[in-house]
Amino acid sequence: MSRAGPDTHRRLTSGKKRKPSSQRWLERQLNDPYVKKAKDEGWRSRAAFKLIELDDRFGLVKGSTRVVDLGIAPGGWSQVVRKRAPKAAIVGIDLLETEPIEGVTILQMDFMDESAPAALEAALGGPADLVLSDMAANTVGHKQTDHLRTMGLVEAAAWFAVEILAEGGAFLAKGFAGGTDRDLLDLLKKHFKTVKHAKPPASRKGSSEWYVVAQGFKGRT
Repeated sequence: MSRAGPDTHRRLTSGKKRKPSSQRWLERQLNDPYVKKAKDEGWRSRAAFKLIELDDRFGLVKGSTRVVDLGIAPGGWSQVVRKRAPKAAIVGIDLLETEPIEGVTILQMDFMDESAPAALEAALGGPADLVLSDMAANTVGHKQTDHLRTMGLVEAAAWFAVEILAEGGAFLAKGFAGGTDRDLLDLLKKHFKTVKHAKPPASRKGSSEWYVVAQGFKGRT
């Protein structure tokens, strides 16, 4: 949504019964240009633009033949992969129900379940070229706890990537500012040729999220 000035900022007028946090979220959605653009272009969420921007910068998706999407719901990232690598096999997983996407296998289960990695590997049918993770833990309102819980997911996703990636593959995962876990960095630097952090333009300015981009998987030796 283009905004020529402060007068174009849209406010909700019927929010008397809403919590202030809900009111702010809804107003932000109404005035977010990425939300409108996603709707206009048929993406399921504004998050699609984060992957588009990261892919434009790092060249993650093109040429991929097998892709895993961890935390697939509502499906925006897999939509992007389908468009940019239409012949790729894509398998996604999420605890939340996700509407079907043509050409994408979706598993509704908890990634942290012991059986999840094997189920993903079986559905994929071979080593992955790319593992994507937009997972984040449900917040409890305590900044440090929320950060640690999400970073635990990122580290679990990284270990999964190390187990399933083919040589030369890549790993992209969302994290949050608050100190990068040394064990995670050590793991990624050991197994990938390059490890970088990035914040795509589509990430909201006030958000503490960042993405770790690991490319050139060296193998499990």
